[in-house]
Amino acid sequence: MCGIISYLGNRKTAGKLVVDGLKKLEYRGYDSFGFAEKVNGKIRLTKKVGKISEFRENGKTFAKTNLALGHTRWATHGKVNRVNAHPHFSADGKVVVVHNGIVENHAELRKFLRGKGVKFVTETDTEVIPNLIVEFLKKNNLKEAVRKTAQKLRGRFAFVAIVAGEEKLCAARNGSPLILGIEKFFPKSDDKLLAKIDGSAFFIASDTPAFLNHTPDVVYLDDGEMVEIEASPKQDHFHAQFFGITKGTAVKKRIISLDLKESKTEKGDFAHFMLKEIFEQKETIHRALKQDEKQLEKVAQLIRKSFGTFFIGCGTAGKVCATAEYLFAKIARRHVNVIFGSEFDTQEPFLTNKTLLIAVSQSGETADVLEAYKIAKRRGVKTVGVVNVAGSSVARGSDVVLPVNAGVEKAVASTKATTAQLAILTLLAYALAGKLAEGQQMLAEAGSQIDELLNPRYSEHLEKIAQKIKRVESMYVIGKGTDYPMALEAAIKLQEVSYIHAEGFAAGELKHGPLALITKGTPLIAFVPADRSLGVGGPANGYRQEVLSNVSEVKARGGRIIGVSPQNDPLFDEWIRVPDVGNAQPIVNIIPIQLLAYHLAVLRKNNPDLPRNLAKSVTVK
Repeated sequence: MCGIISYLGNRKTAGKLVVDGLKKLEYRGYDSFGFAEKVNGKIRLTKKVGKISEFRENGKTFAKTNLALGHTRWATHGKVNRVNAHPHFSADGKVVVVHNGIVENHAELRKFLRGKGVKFVTETDTEVIPNLIVEFLKKNNLKEAVRKTAQKLRGRFAFVAIVAGEEKLCAARNGSPLILGIEKFFPKSDDKLLAKIDGSAFFIASDTPAFLNHTPDVVYLDDGEMVEIEASPKQDHFHAQFFGITKGTAVKKRIISLDLKESKTEKGDFAHFMLKEIFEQKETIHRALKQDEKQLEKVAQLIRKSFGTFFIGCGTAGKVCATAEYLFAKIARRHVNVIFGSEFDTQEPFLTNKTLLIAVSQSGETADVLEAYKIAKRRGVKTVGVVNVAGSSVARGSDVVLPVNAGVEKAVASTKATTAQLAILTLLAYALAGKLAEGQQMLAEAGSQIDELLNPRYSEHLEKIAQKIKRVESMYVIGKGTDYPMALEAAIKLQEVSYIHAEGFAAGELKHGPLALITKGTPLIAFVPADRSLGVGGPANGYRQEVLSNVSEVKARGGRIIGVSPQNDPLFDEWIRVPDVGNAQPIVNIIPIQLLAYHLAVLRKNNPDLPRNLAKSVTVK
């Protein structure tokens, strides 16, 4: 949810480095932001309401300092205002904290601290953290005070703390991501586990884009771990030491060098990241297919041997999993269970060491998915991660990983990661059926057709349709078979960025209630398959005529029909052409809706990259 970053090193531009990093983390939260700088033994605080990208710096913005931390907020506790913006001071002004996550027992901790004379000034759950640290500092050093504070917190959290008068950073994690970036570290070794690492500077952040233009060398903190960074006795470099929160004993960590390029996260000639990432699907589908065939077969074998396979995801990833249920039945004749990550705990009575859990996640840090992993591990369940972020919690916690390979996705509304996930699960269904080569060829051909589809004229056509419906209050999407989950996903995309009320339904369900919502001019987006006697894939299966029959019911009541189909039809008021690509149809069908949602957002003067009330990585339950 929120984005945090801190810096301690040899450079005297810590505040500037932190603000630059926050701008790269804005997708994690954009209600408010702030940063703290250590100046002459004191802490200087800057806090604002609004987006960090709109912050205008001047010659007096930053102090000359080598220690700073910052935060961009996605509000959970407390109104969006300057007082509730992070960083947060302790009541005595000695400790400052930035925090991501939720302190579930904050009310209990507030009561305890009020008994110690603490007066709270914000509505946030975070404010208990610096005040707990102060309480424990009475008898402990900073490391122990932070460790004891972390032990008191319930819920998923990550926080970084600094103390006035000390040149130190101390951070702890349990459930929310926290990553160290290390400049010029030594000893230079990628294959050793180290409890202490020396470097010229250290970053601590929620995600790697915050510091990747400065260093590719990182250490991922795991749940229940903490780190303390301080100057070395020689004063020419700094060192980080890692500890377990429970016992405070040293923990050895591995330094990983990432192969990511900062340039890939820039918009280039595109007006928004969302548009750029939609057009990148020309490449990302092909990249998704570059899977290790041995790993695919390993996962297929796990499915064959499992007594119950569960696919889980949240939001868009949940719709990808729902599509997989249809694909596995059709291609591999195998039943799989699909459930949202937040509901997985309801299935615990059925989990055994013969169960398989396949998690689909863009960030690999989704709180509900990680909670599902805890349940799975407790029951001895094997886990497979289909994830876009190498080194994420899901990736590191999985027995097998299938990388999505979509690259950094900065827009909150997922586009290229979604279709890459669909491609991988389709490929896995073919592997399970013993037809991997056939699946690879089919998806490669679909990728080539997407390359031809995504062009400026196609985008302009969708913008013209968006112009005609931009003022509607509600719209609906229908589909049958694999198109039904895509109807649900299409509705999510329209909701996320256009702010138009949109709902997805199975086509045959319209007449069981939703038809009552149709009035003259109400848009209905219908995923209508090709006539299979004309298209690829064998004889007619009847789906086209069934869906067109449902469409006619809406048409008869004055609805405006937007048909997404390889073939036009007289019932369509607007036709969005898509290629006929067989079992890859969900992939090509969702792309024009992504574009339509984008154009609706722009026409309605919304920011498609940063939709209101949403954040990219949902790290709270």
